[in-house]
Amino acid sequence: MDRTIQIQLQPKREQAQALHETLTQFTLAYNHVCASGWQHGEKNGVKLHHATYYETKALCSGLVSDLLIQARVKATETLRSAFTWKAKKEAAYPRKVAKAQKQGKPIPTFKPVRCPRSEQCAVRYNVHTYSLNWATQTVRVSTTQGKMSIPFTVPHFSERYRRCQPTSADLVYRKGKWWLHVVVAVPEPVVPRHDAVVGVDLGLNRPAVTSNRHFLGKRHWKEIDRRRFRLHRKLQSKGTKSAKRHLKKLSGRALRFHRDCDHVLSKRIVQSVPPGATIVLENLTNIREGVRHRKGEAQRKLHSWSFAQLYGFIAYKAQEQGVVVERIDPRHTSQTCSRCGHQARNNRRSQAVFHCRSCGYQLNADLNAAINIREKYLASLAQGGISVLSGSLSDGLSSHASA
Repeated sequence: MDRTIQIQLQPKREQAQALHETLTQFTLAYNHVCASGWQHGEKNGVKLHHATYYETKALCSGLVSDLLIQARVKATETLRSAFTWKAKKEAAYPRKVAKAQKQGKPIPTFKPVRCPRSEQCAVRYNVHTYSLNWATQTVRVSTTQGKMSIPFTVPHFSERYRRCQPTSADLVYRKGKWWLHVVVAVPEPVVPRHDAVVGVDLGLNRPAVTSNRHFLGKRHWKEIDRRRFRLHRKLQSKGTKSAKRHLKKLSGRALRFHRDCDHVLSKRIVQSVPPGATIVLENLTNIREGVRHRKGEAQRKLHSWSFAQLYGFIAYKAQEQGVVVERIDPRHTSQTCSRCGHQARNNRRSQAVFHCRSCGYQLNADLNAAINIREKYLASLAQGGISVLSGSLSDGLSSHASA
């Protein structure tokens, strides 16, 4: 399995100038391939290589051939994503127009997908253009001025990957500092399989609730988001130079806060199950399209919910523990009674309480959903002829576990 570690480079003045020139030329090559592919509607890497290689070679004479190829590879990946997004938006627009006409609302403006362009594209290195020496803590990279050996520092939390074999790397310039995002190959853990299956209900009110009765996440996270939103709204309404300087200072703080919360939450979820077990999550890919919210806090929270990032964090942390992560269809998991199976919308009387109209069973709504997620996954395995030890769940609600 692969892991990415961020090491900070300590280049001298001449080395920093060479890195800047390399970054500039790599970005130019990337943008040239993107423009050519977008103009001709081409996303095939081989055809783009034949069509743009000699042109980019003339534009970026300081780059070695391997870096030109990597710029084309990155541009090809971007173009494929952009063409997919373009087709998706064009297919969805007639449905939006029909919906607006049916509801008597103004027809929404179509916003076309533009040609991908980068102001500062990270330089991608491979085994031919860079080498890492853990003993001397130096990295040798290709630049427009030839190969250079640059010292680096490793953060303490990445020390465990120090002796792993590096594969590729991305050179990033951010806020006056040079970083190398190194991908290292880590051996797969040897963990015996465990029969435990744990369902996890992810939400905005409670970050995560597991079927083995762990209530994870911290309540004050929501208040921090509200306070930050109020501060941003106040500063934006002022519009003064001082307010703009403050907004610039706060730039990226919300993203870093959410990333930290997702790291903490994913770690707690993986720690709540034994090694080799199975974690079952809901597939929330298109949840924003299916949920209707009026304008306000609920809509803002839904559209800022980083559930895809949380999925990624859970997946790679679980992989290190030999834990399997699965996804199921989320439909009706919040409306179904985990005791009798009765399904009705009015079973959930409030955000926090689930009360079955058929058997009278009552418990926390998120815990009920987590149990249903687990049982739904076990039922799908049973239909496929796979035997899984399901265990038994006691009635009642235990005390909340701290995050």
